[in-house]
Amino acid sequence: MDGHRFFQGIASQIEALDAYRSADLQARVHRYLDDLWVGLQAVYPQADPVAERVAQVIGQNLAQRPTDLQALDLERIHTPDWFLKPEVHGYIAYTDRFADTLQGVGAHIGYLKELGIRYLHLMPLLLPREGENDGGYAVADYRRVRPDLGSMDDLEALCTQLRREGISLCLDLVLNHVAREHPWAEAARRGDPKYRDYFYIYPDRTLPDQFERTLPEVFPDFAPGNFTWDDEVQGWVWTTFNSWQWDVNWSNPEVFLEYLDVILWLANKGIDVFRLDAIAFTWKRMGTHCQNQPEVHALTQALRAAVRIAAPAVAFKAEAIVAPEDLIAYLGTREHYGKVSELAYHNTLMVQIWSSLASRDTRLFTQALMRFPEKPASAGWTTYLRCHDDIGWAISDTDAALQGFSGAAHRRFLSDFYKGDFPGSFARGMHFQENPETGDRRTSGSAASLAGLEAALESGNPRLINLAIERILLAHAVFIGYGEGIPLIYMGDELGMLNDYDYAQEPAHQDDNRWLHRPKMDWARAERRKQEGTVEHRIFHGIKGLLQARARTHQLHATFSTKPLWQPNPHLLVLKRPHPEGTLVQVYNFSEQDQALPWETLRQEGIVQPYDHITQAPAPAYLRPFARLWLAQHQA
Repeated sequence: MDGHRFFQGIASQIEALDAYRSADLQARVHRYLDDLWVGLQAVYPQADPVAERVAQVIGQNLAQRPTDLQALDLERIHTPDWFLKPEVHGYIAYTDRFADTLQGVGAHIGYLKELGIRYLHLMPLLLPREGENDGGYAVADYRRVRPDLGSMDDLEALCTQLRREGISLCLDLVLNHVAREHPWAEAARRGDPKYRDYFYIYPDRTLPDQFERTLPEVFPDFAPGNFTWDDEVQGWVWTTFNSWQWDVNWSNPEVFLEYLDVILWLANKGIDVFRLDAIAFTWKRMGTHCQNQPEVHALTQALRAAVRIAAPAVAFKAEAIVAPEDLIAYLGTREHYGKVSELAYHNTLMVQIWSSLASRDTRLFTQALMRFPEKPASAGWTTYLRCHDDIGWAISDTDAALQGFSGAAHRRFLSDFYKGDFPGSFARGMHFQENPETGDRRTSGSAASLAGLEAALESGNPRLINLAIERILLAHAVFIGYGEGIPLIYMGDELGMLNDYDYAQEPAHQDDNRWLHRPKMDWARAERRKQEGTVEHRIFHGIKGLLQARARTHQLHATFSTKPLWQPNPHLLVLKRPHPEGTLVQVYNFSEQDQALPWETLRQEGIVQPYDHITQAPAPAYLRPFARLWLAQHQA
């Protein structure tokens, strides 16, 4: 693709392009056109006309980009590590669960700032289909907000308000599917051939049956199979997640252009980060499980390059809950290195935290991190303890075997333990989507209930309550201190909110027990964070203290990597972060008993006078139950 012609295709859409903006735009085209072109060529046989259309879409949206967002573009061009800095902390919430409306979210920005939040992910808020909608992921219109939450004007106003307070907004963008009621699907149902080609529609079961031989089922309980017969289109529609969620056909370049236009239109409203939902499923190939295909990464590279030209302030976060060897590709490997999503979820870290809390043994945790691939320096993980979804016990059979036990048996142990069925378990949770054929049993439950606070409060035993709180703070310290990206606090976890057993009273939620850990924010409980000695005060200020410690610890900038260290005590997790200002060694006690500080390991890393960055004091000789230390050599 000729760079000058591509630039002119953009510039022709923009009136009064002055010399400075013209030079700036030419520099962006020069930097990213090759990434765009290579990505398009890998997917579309006729890439040249697609690229010409991409230039038009970029130009049309760039002409509408507000001046304050153009200023943000310039700022982030000069600070490309803005999302990798240790002071950037995230918070995840459903709008209606956190504050009822978008305007209500704006009224609670002070609460977020008190905690130390710089990145807010509001769960699906674009218009979903009526009735069942997979928690909002069955989108009926990407350009409208759920009316009970507000309007697109309200969303734009919230983005502006957050930006002025130094908080970036992340929004879900579902890439794999739309609701059956989306205008594209409605047009297909009316027989429009253009829009039929936006989907996978087959006249009989011949091809669907061939695909099904290698396709897994995402929701085997309530959405078995991957294809649904639709009377209106007179065909079998590909529906990976639910019968009313139609998979879109990314092999059609019109779909690519549609999504690019949606992203840039929303970016012009002020969205900073797009969570690319279900990205792993976006390319289909016969004889495979139709996840993580090479074209997924080529498409993402092309999308990212186009967005970098049009709106460089925007970042992508890949929602790919896949094996580590597949996950790293969403941040870029080989020819896509550093050219796809800026962020991705570190699911392994989350699973291993819960695994070690249950077993009181960190050897599997250390083993898993030893084999975890290193990310590009320009990208980061989002680390977390809980999210809106269930926990899938992604324990690698290879990692388990290297530690001398069965991965399948350990997965069964974890699902039993966190349901509360295993003898001695402190947890309260529920099985989600139990698959009798594979034995897979995922888990629903809030962080506090899974960590033992619910059972401890019921017992009234002060020691058990204290242990549960310390367990919660340890778990948060691990993912907050991991240091390779943005730590995400799930709404209510900072207060120790428990399971919501009333979820089944809402008809739309009663068949999905993931709503167990999606309670409404309890603002009366939040007020108790101000009262010393309360559970809420201890957890809120404990997590706030961890975030403050992270912000002032230079070793936690995400361009530097974290390395696990083997040491003889199986109750301790020890992580190392090399840095020009001195190595940081983190020590975590995953047991209810005191443990000796691993002096020999610290000495090997050059730390003979350990100073704790969390407490800002010399390290103690012993680690109390569930203690967490971020240690560096004391500077006199």
